[in-house]
Amino acid sequence: MAEPRGAPIGLILLSVVVLVGAGVGTAFLYEYNHPNPGSPARTVQLGDNVTVNYIGMFGSGAQEGRVFDTSVYSVATNNLTYPKSLEFSFRGGVSHYTPLAVHVGPSGSYTVGNLTFGTVVPGFWQGLLGLPVGRTQSITVPPSLGYGPVISSCLTTRPLSFTIAVLDPVAVADFSTAYPGVNATPGTQFADPAYGWTDLVLSTNATSVVVENLPSVGWSVPKSSWPVTVTTVTSTTITLTNQLTSANAGRVLGSSPSTTVCGSHKFIVSAVNSTAGTFTELYDQASPPVNAEIQGQTLVFVVTVVAFY
Repeated sequence: MAEPRGAPIGLILLSVVVLVGAGVGTAFLYEYNHPNPGSPARTVQLGDNVTVNYIGMFGSGAQEGRVFDTSVYSVATNNLTYPKSLEFSFRGGVSHYTPLAVHVGPSGSYTVGNLTFGTVVPGFWQGLLGLPVGRTQSITVPPSLGYGPVISSCLTTRPLSFTIAVLDPVAVADFSTAYPGVNATPGTQFADPAYGWTDLVLSTNATSVVVENLPSVGWSVPKSSWPVTVTTVTSTTITLTNQLTSANAGRVLGSSPSTTVCGSHKFIVSAVNSTAGTFTELYDQASPPVNAEIQGQTLVFVVTVVAFY
């Protein structure tokens, strides 16, 4: 009986090559359709030190949408696309606008090279968590995570209308301070340093100088942040009225050189009550520094992480 013959050696080798080739091709197709994702991008975590570009805008109040601060020079100089708030302060040339160095956490200050990474308001650093370099994101920060509620000690309420006397007796020793550069000789006329109208030195004696205020009804006080006009003049009194309405609340910036509240002379008109005949000045807080306009407001920061340190 004849023995069964085995398959030719050449055919066996060809089968092996085909199988190996098929395996290689399958692996190639798998790798092509399922590429290696590589290492995930680093994202901001608690305790990191990062630099950040930002645009800070109001998310509430009368100045909603206006920019109060930014690290981006092109934003700082573009008032058409990015209208500015009352207290926005332009810092100068492009070299004054650089990414902000931020420590991501509730406390701490760290120096790396020539950068100091300080603490920012909680809502800002919390909004950076999970962001990679280059991604831009909008962060909404309520007052509780920002600059807090309105600081009540920085509020002062004043009458819309007030009166002053027509005759102003001034002690001789105080005259040169009250009216700098004015001769106390009777008959001397000069511009009132506070209200701009004409004053007259009416009389002088050993102890006092009597100055007469000489405005007319309708006089508008110059150098005022808003219109203040003379509404009534009698033989003894002059009535002036601040021309403010509720529409002005949050939109008017003022300065009171003779008054310091919260360590500052600068304020915004935060409220106007025509029924009560009053308006409210909300002053900046000098220490720690808080601008009046951001007190009690929701803020929106458009942020971009620039680099890790």
